[in-house]
Amino acid sequence: MNTHINHGQNQLLIICTSQIAKHRTDWLNAIANERRMAEKTVEAYERDLRQFLTFMTAYVGGPTSLKDISNLKPSDLRGFLAERRRGGAGARTLGRGLAGIRSFIRFLEKKGLASSAGVAAIRAPKQPKTLPKPINVSKAILLTNTATQMREEPWIAARDVAVISLLYGCGLRIGEALSLTPAVIAESGNTLPITGKGNKARLIPLLAVVRDAINEYIKLCPYHLEAQEALFRGAKGGQLRAEIIQRQMRKLRGALGLPDTATPHALRHSFATHLLGNGGDLRTIQELLGHASLSTTQIYTGVDTDRLFEIYEKAHPRA
Repeated sequence: MNTHINHGQNQLLIICTSQIAKHRTDWLNAIANERRMAEKTVEAYERDLRQFLTFMTAYVGGPTSLKDISNLKPSDLRGFLAERRRGGAGARTLGRGLAGIRSFIRFLEKKGLASSAGVAAIRAPKQPKTLPKPINVSKAILLTNTATQMREEPWIAARDVAVISLLYGCGLRIGEALSLTPAVIAESGNTLPITGKGNKARLIPLLAVVRDAINEYIKLCPYHLEAQEALFRGAKGGQLRAEIIQRQMRKLRGALGLPDTATPHALRHSFATHLLGNGGDLRTIQELLGHASLSTTQIYTGVDTDRLFEIYEKAHPRA
């Protein structure tokens, strides 16, 4: 890590005083060794702070001093962010840069050398909404195969298949799947009642293949499943935690050559995308997902905009 921390010492004496340079080195050592930030994050913070000190040097007409940092105003930071934006930096880059500067100034503040009031008054640029990419149909189906799970215990493999089948076959959020009880399953016929965000209730068609996966898990589970308690159990019998399924998905995507975006939530996204791609209408998909507004569903299925135009052109009387 010291290679990155000591980078460009000669340049530093041009853009900041030796006092700032020393505090910068101490800060980088602290976030690397005490806070154990990832090496790539430390590198990015080092680079962002260097860019900020370069900007301040031009702004104040000389090497940035501790007094310049102490007197930092929100307008100074806005000027820096505006310059970076003109240089092509996106919202994520600007947000990370602001986080790095805040970290450094708070480090100085703890030593009684600066105030973070100026940086605290600046809101980070609004981040664009992103969604996981849908998993293709063949890989999604493969994820619901017991043999794919690579589990030594058959009941645990069956459990994972049942949970993944609910995410992909019913479009459930992982929390919704893990909150199911044996009573809900026993009382459901061809539809599964789900209470989602904001206590919004919805009915999901329960595919035979999904019910079969759940029944196979129930048959193999070594623990007594009380009607009103958690359906899905961990290896020691407690309620299954979301992290266990997330960890299993990481193993599966490594084995199947899937990208890092192949998460449990990506299975819900795949459910919606595959329905839309096969002719499902947005209003129905909205109900199945439990979205409060149609605009959310439009964003969620935005990857298939071309498909929407195709349906429109075929169906609208004036098309």
